[in-house]
Amino acid sequence: MKHKTPIQIRFKDVDALGHVNNANHLTYFELARINYFRDVVGEDLDWNKEGIIIARATVDYKAPIYQYDKIFVHTFFLKKGTTSFELGYELVREEKDGSETLLATGTTVIVCYSYEFKKPVPIPTTWLEKMG
Repeated sequence: MKHKTPIQIRFKDVDALGHVNNANHLTYFELARINYFRDVVGEDLDWNKEGIIIARATVDYKAPIYQYDKIFVHTFFLKKGTTSFELGYELVREEKDGSETLLATGTTVIVCYSYEFKKPVPIPTTWLEKMG
């Protein structure tokens, strides 16, 4: 299942060359990840006790993004470990005919972490059931 998040391109995202600076892609993935957790996992976390840590993030750039592009991030579950899992991202531009052009892909390895005990913890079973 792919989750779709619309992304608003801000003026500050655009560099002197007239396209979105590559540093913004991870911010777009972060926004999509937050929406994915809210909409798919749907559990409130007590951030003083539990949470997630991004252990690895990758971005593969395919095409430039311009200020007035209509863009979205598709977020999807890739694989699970014991205390970590991997999400995938596809950053796309919606074209006038409704088709999508792939602009970038990415992944994040996410570790479930207990801030109370200061160590990784198993992925909650309820998360796995909802994510895939």
